[in-house]
Order: sequence, then C-alpha cells, then structure tokens
Amino acid sequence: MAVGLIALLALLLWQLSTGGARAFGKFGIHFLTGRDWNPVFGREQFGALPFVFGTLVTSAIAIALAVPVAVGLALLLNEVRLGWVRNPLAVFVDLLAAIPSVVYGLWGLFIMKPVFDHTVEPFLTSTIGKVPGVGALFRGNPNGGDLFTAGVILAIMILPIVTAVTREVVAVVPRDLREGALALGATRYETIRIAVLPFARGGIVGATMLGLGRALGETIAVSMVVGNGLGIGASLFRPGYTIPAVIASEFREATNVGVHRSALIALALVLVAIALFLAALSRLLLRRTERLVGGRAAVEAVESRALRISG
Repeated sequence: MAVGLIALLALLLWQLSTGGARAFGKFGIHFLTGRDWNPVFGREQFGALPFVFGTLVTSAIAIALAVPVAVGLALLLNEVRLGWVRNPLAVFVDLLAAIPSVVYGLWGLFIMKPVFDHTVEPFLTSTIGKVPGVGALFRGNPNGGDLFTAGVILAIMILPIVTAVTREVVAVVPRDLREGALALGATRYETIRIAVLPFARGGIVGATMLGLGRALGETIAVSMVVGNGLGIGASLFRPGYTIPAVIASEFREATNVGVHRSALIALALVLVAIALFLAALSRLLLRRTERLVGGRAAVEAVESRALRISG
C-alpha cells in the first residue's frame, strides 16, 4: 500500500508535467515570472506570478491568525478542568470542521465582507496604516474582495484541524515534566511555558503545516471573497487571485485550442510543487525540533528554567 501511494504521487506528477509541457515550452521561465493572464486565442499570455503571490499571501495570513488562536484553544481545552467551559468549546471547534467550504464563502461574502468594508479595514487603515513600514500592508481601497478577507476566511477554516492536532500533542506531554516544574516552584502559567510548549513544539509545527496544506488548496470560499485581481503589491486590501480559484473558475471553459488548458494544468503542477516544498520544509523543522527538545534534554531544560524562575 505504501509503495502504491508513492506510485500514485509519481503518476500524478507525470500527468501534470505532460499536461503543462506545452505552456512551459511556449513561455519558459516567463510562465513563473510573468504577470499577464490573457486566454484569448491568438493573443495568449500566461504568467503565474499573481496567482502564486495570492496563494502564498492568503495562506500566510491564515497561518498568522489561526495558529496562535489554535494553540491557545488547545491549551485551554487541555488545562481547564471546568466542563461547562471545555465541553462547549470542544463541540464548537468540531462543528467548524463540519461546515462546507461553500457555506464559509457565502457567509464571508454576504456577512463578513460588508463588516470588513465599513468597519474593520477602515479602522486598520486609520490606525496601523499610519505606522511606517508595516502600515503599507493596511493601506488601499477597503471596498470589495481582497487578500485580507480571503486570509481571514482561511484562518477560520483551518482553525479546527490545527486545534485538534495541537490538542492531541499537548495531551501527551509527560506528567513528569509538569510535576517537575510545579515542584520546583513554577506557577501554572510558567509550567505551560517552560514544560508543555517546548515539548509540544514539534507537534505544533506539524499541525501548522497541516493547516497550511489546507489553506493552499482551498478553492470555493476563497474565490468568493478574494476579488479576482491580478495586482501584486504590499497592500492586503487589494483584489487578488489564488491558484486553486483560477483553476476552478476557468478549467471548464478551457480547450486544447491554444495553450489555455495546458497553462491551467501547469498552475496545478506549480501548486503541487509548493505543497511538496513546504512538506519537506516541515519535516526538516520537525527533525530539528526533535533534536533540540526531546527525551532527557527536555527534562533538563525544564529543570534549568524552573530553577531560574524559582531563584
């Protein structure tokens, strides 16, 4: 079965490579660096850079917003003993995972987007937007679909999976680490900071990468709120486009006349390459984390930190 999965992945890459060969052969490296996308036969121009940019930006926003909340929820669900707090929260997080993507998209389009247009984004523009440097991210026209709204939708969608995996990782932290920190004088908060989080760091990285994989491939919800624009810039309030969204919206109308369909298949290959690169990067991070925090080294680190805290 394992060999079959590897063969399936190889077959997938082969099919995408052969399908996108015409686009790569005609445009070469310009396919990855170009910014124009014109599927009209006779005037065809295909550049994937705006779609790669939109995919990476929306996924980065989702990770930046979802991971801190997910880690906090996982700690709350594991550390709080009050059932009237823990049980409703656990059910709520599980229900978020069961909502279809199209429902998230409709909710974002008709409910969340108007609130962002008239309240959230103007507030960010008038506050953070005035800060030099980082303020460039929150300047621009706050009306219509944009990258920021798509990133927030993705953050809500990946929150359940990141929370669930992080919760399982936190739950298996050895009691010896917790009790050792408490015995050396650490408070409950300090025990979480110096014992629980360092031991669970590798699992949190893995959960983050699972959420990132979901964010990279999300289609329907993002296409409804991202604005479908080809611009590239610092502002998060500009319309954008993502690779899955453009494939879903154009593939049905694409034909083998010209290279439109081949360009869309080449986009799919680029998306798979990004996902595989991030998966390999996550494995490297996990191995490094396991070397830094694991076994006796984790216990010694907890003891030294607890001794410093207790004086």
